[in-house]
Amino acid sequence: MTEIIDGNRVAQSIRDDLSEAIDELEDADVTPTLATVLMSDDPASETYVSMKQDDCAEVGIEAIDVEIDPDAPAEELFDEIDRLNDDENVNGILVQMPVPDHVDKQSVLRRIDPAKDVDGFHPENVGRLVAGDARYKPCTPHGIQKLLEDAGVDPEGKDAVVVGRSDIVGKPMANLLVQKAEGGNATVTVCHSRTDDLAAKTREADIVVAAAGVPEMIDGDMLTDGVTVIDVGINRVDADTEKGYELVGDVDFESAKEKANAITPVPGGVGPMTRAMLLYNTVKATGLQHNVDVTLP
Repeated sequence: MTEIIDGNRVAQSIRDDLSEAIDELEDADVTPTLATVLMSDDPASETYVSMKQDDCAEVGIEAIDVEIDPDAPAEELFDEIDRLNDDENVNGILVQMPVPDHVDKQSVLRRIDPAKDVDGFHPENVGRLVAGDARYKPCTPHGIQKLLEDAGVDPEGKDAVVVGRSDIVGKPMANLLVQKAEGGNATVTVCHSRTDDLAAKTREADIVVAAAGVPEMIDGDMLTDGVTVIDVGINRVDADTEKGYELVGDVDFESAKEKANAITPVPGGVGPMTRAMLLYNTVKATGLQHNVDVTLP
């Protein structure tokens, strides 16, 4: 029987286990604090930030909400980041993406203090990840590692195919899977929009991580029996529902689960883990900044 990997359950377990580390910080008179910066009036972005703040409240992390007019000059955002960098009470900084077109995304990522970059996207943190000495693992790939661990899937010696080469998921995921470390040691192939005969690659895989942002691009015919499928995609498609749409992944769930030994659903798979690992990174950052050896799950 195919195992449906329950991201909500695993994420809740991570949040519960973080309580020990937060208690250790409180014993040292330290309260982990995450600043979320929103420079957008996009409803989805507003919702994401609100959910992250709710997660913080649940586990005992203080959340600071910073909102900037999306029409404001880029310097207003940079000045706010500088202020948060200098605030010793702020341990993690997250700038919700996307930022407005007149703001250079790479400049934003470089502006954040690497020690407070709990997304793990600053070039210094990316370099440390590739070198095998990660300060903070990016939240979604790290969450996927936790899901694989919970499902009893050890990547060591297995063939893994990552579909998608984004800086947020595809590239760091491939790096983590290929690392000579626990949760790694896989043989990794990265596929993308220019890959010739994608199905030939995915049929050879023991583990498929789909993160291309294309609705249901991978179906059961493209998979081998017993594969583990991690679906990162979350796409809105028209549907005959009350809302007029439904959310689907990058994998055709119904056909894929006939081949898979384990598979994540959409929603309820990878998404909750991304948020849980943001809390994890915030707690880790706090411990590092205050020289407190915290117990992390």
